[in-house]
Amino acid sequence: MNRKRSSNEATSPTKETYRKDRGCGGSWISIRLGDVCMKIGSGATPRGGSGVYVEKGRYALIRSQNVYNDGFHHDGLAYIDEQHASQLTNVEVCLGDVLLNITGDSVARVCQVDPKVLPARVNQHVAIVRPDPKKLDSRFLRYLLVTPEMQSKLLSWAGSGGTRNALTKGMIESLEVLAPENPTEQRAIAHILGTLDDKIELNRRMNQTLEAMARALFKSWFVDFDPVRAKAEGRDSGLPKPLVDLFPDRLEESELGEIPAGWWVASLPDLIDVNPRRSLRKGQVSPYLDMSNMPTRGHSPDVVVGRPFGSGMRFINGDTLVARITPCLENGKTAYVDFLEAGQVGWGSTEFIVFRPKGRLPEEFAYCLARSDEFREFAIQSMTGSSGRQRVAVESLSHYLLAAPSKEVAAAFGTAVRPFFSKARVAIQQNRVLTLLRDTLLPRLISGELRINDAERMVTDYVV
Repeated sequence: MNRKRSSNEATSPTKETYRKDRGCGGSWISIRLGDVCMKIGSGATPRGGSGVYVEKGRYALIRSQNVYNDGFHHDGLAYIDEQHASQLTNVEVCLGDVLLNITGDSVARVCQVDPKVLPARVNQHVAIVRPDPKKLDSRFLRYLLVTPEMQSKLLSWAGSGGTRNALTKGMIESLEVLAPENPTEQRAIAHILGTLDDKIELNRRMNQTLEAMARALFKSWFVDFDPVRAKAEGRDSGLPKPLVDLFPDRLEESELGEIPAGWWVASLPDLIDVNPRRSLRKGQVSPYLDMSNMPTRGHSPDVVVGRPFGSGMRFINGDTLVARITPCLENGKTAYVDFLEAGQVGWGSTEFIVFRPKGRLPEEFAYCLARSDEFREFAIQSMTGSSGRQRVAVESLSHYLLAAPSKEVAAAFGTAVRPFFSKARVAIQQNRVLTLLRDTLLPRLISGELRINDAERMVTDYVV
């Protein structure tokens, strides 16, 4: 019996008629995913829904918020226990699986599973696409699906069936892709693009480590007062003697509890200029930071674009930006501005709060403060407004109290952490170049327009 073809299925000729020399050492063919995949299917929600999530279990539950075209995101990763995982064995994620969002606003986003989250399951908003490695390389498929051409096709299919964006199993199975006939060539192309992604990820991890070091030092000196406690107890703080000499040798009582002797209790606006005035003409094209591009981890955004100034918060290098609206504040959207040219003024959302340290406090102090657990907890508890549109009022920041350090300790902190931020800034600039190169090579390699050997030489110039 003949099956009626869906209106969304490709009507292309057989793959034999697609054979062509793409200049990459072999022929390219059209492949229907349903013919080469061992599994195509969405996941499921465990019985009990989000009520059965655990803080840190053995089994990860991958959801649409973890799947992005630039890779797997760990933020918001859920976990379930062994009992609930055993009920979802049919949606188990395997090493190398391609994950495709199939519903909602994030439909068509695609990545490969991060091996570090395995064992894992997926919920009903994410599909597992598992190619037969003898026919189609999974990493090649992942890169192919994020090309502008393929994203456009998937989005058009998803929007064709009704009011809710959705990709069905049948649509995914019917998808025709062009690929080298030889999987070895597929892997070679994926390796070139993966080399760039691996370097980008290495830089990101290095920057996370650098920031963690800066924030740990901030907490040790200005929250826990470790050098003072060690000095008072006659213990070795691990700091060089010139630094030890900057700290007092005792704590004294204050309205905050014990603080270092000679320091004083100050409100945040006493030490930090909140929303300082910056000059920018209406209509002037200036760097613009959208809320969606505010980083949740790391100090610098991936994307800043030029846009004529309309209305919004203005900032300069050395400022710290904090999202004040839900859920952006809870998600940790915070940035340290070091991506502008000398003398430039940037601008962004009216939902940013801009911090600038006063006096001799180093600029990095405000960023580490904004990232601290203590400040974030205070800010979240200070939010007011209607459900879903709650925000932090600037006036409430006067109620946040902290111990103000001596100018010598403040200066020493700046000297200690500034190299961390400088090194991270260099890595971020390199990542922007690598991302541009990857995005330029991606469609040319995936289409066969660019030879593998030529692409390898280009990548070698940037990745050593």
